[in-house]
Amino acid sequence: MKLFSVIILSVIFTGATVGQSRTDLDAQRKRTLEEIKYVDELLKATEKARHESLNAVSIIGKKLVLRESVISGMRQEISLLSERIDMNSVAIDMMEDDLVALRNDYAGTILNSYRKRKGFPEILYIISAKDFNQGYKRLKYLQQAGKYRRREAETIIELKSQIENSKLKLQEDLFKISDLKNKEELQKQMLESEQQKKQRMVSSLSNKEKQLKKELEEKRKKAKKIEAEIAKIIAEEKRRSIKAAESPEQKLIGENFAENKGRLPWPVERGLITSRFGIQTNPVLKYVKEENIGIEITSSGKVAARSVFKGTVTTVSPIQGSNMTVIIKHGKYFTVYNNIVNVKVKPGDVVATKQYIGEVFSDPANNNNCVLEFMIYDTKFQDPESWIANN
Repeated sequence: MKLFSVIILSVIFTGATVGQSRTDLDAQRKRTLEEIKYVDELLKATEKARHESLNAVSIIGKKLVLRESVISGMRQEISLLSERIDMNSVAIDMMEDDLVALRNDYAGTILNSYRKRKGFPEILYIISAKDFNQGYKRLKYLQQAGKYRRREAETIIELKSQIENSKLKLQEDLFKISDLKNKEELQKQMLESEQQKKQRMVSSLSNKEKQLKKELEEKRKKAKKIEAEIAKIIAEEKRRSIKAAESPEQKLIGENFAENKGRLPWPVERGLITSRFGIQTNPVLKYVKEENIGIEITSSGKVAARSVFKGTVTTVSPIQGSNMTVIIKHGKYFTVYNNIVNVKVKPGDVVATKQYIGEVFSDPANNNNCVLEFMIYDTKFQDPESWIANN
């Protein structure tokens, strides 16, 4: 009986834990597939324009990472289900052994009771007592013996029901594993097709190495110019801050900004990070290294740029070849939004978190994709990905 209770609790606990983990994995898979759908929308423009670009290679590279994530999640689900199947199989075997033992014990109890009643009926057993007290005790004994037999019968019924339920769960889990394996195979085929597509794009761009190197050099010069101008603007703001003591409100904003590291909203509602912070290897020319002071987020359609935290607009400045740059101060921190058009703020404006500050430029030379360059500065440029929330 005690062993039976332990087994029941073990099966229920294991099932709940695995179920919860699978629910999380299933929700994650749905989110990832939604993101893959969004990536496909970005790639459609590239296919229509029949124009390969480094940005397009980065986008399809992101898609490959997401697809691999889906496959990895499915494997984890299969592993969890296999674990539960093994646990339930062991539990079923143990419960069936318990059921045999309980049935044998119950049969023995019934047979023994029958023999006693046949040779010495219960009523005679009670009235043959020496006195009233002994008769009362014999009556109570017989009642308790009857209750015990009923409890044994109920335990056998409950155990049979639990075994049947466990066998049904086992069959359901086997079906889920089969379904997941089929879906995993389909994802693998799609991944292989996408890998080939990326390779074709890389090969096509590699054949234009001279042109590509020229474009990269122009991009590098432009980036250096932007970096120098932004650094100059921020340095000027820093000098002003030193001359004018930071107000308690500005100090509090800066502290709150720092406390929200890893939880800041994105500077656009939706997009893909297509260029990361720091030294990065070019996706086509592997021997070429690029150093980025921020990240690039690619989106499509009409894309609004928004402040990632409350603060004060310090700068709205045109940078040649890069449209407008908006810089917002958050205490001792600065956020930089580059490649903006239709700017809706001006220096001195106090902005709220997620406030609209302008539109990201839609570039006809880049399949009409919108690429926002986003930076965070304290005493030096920092990796924005470590500051914004995991999208």
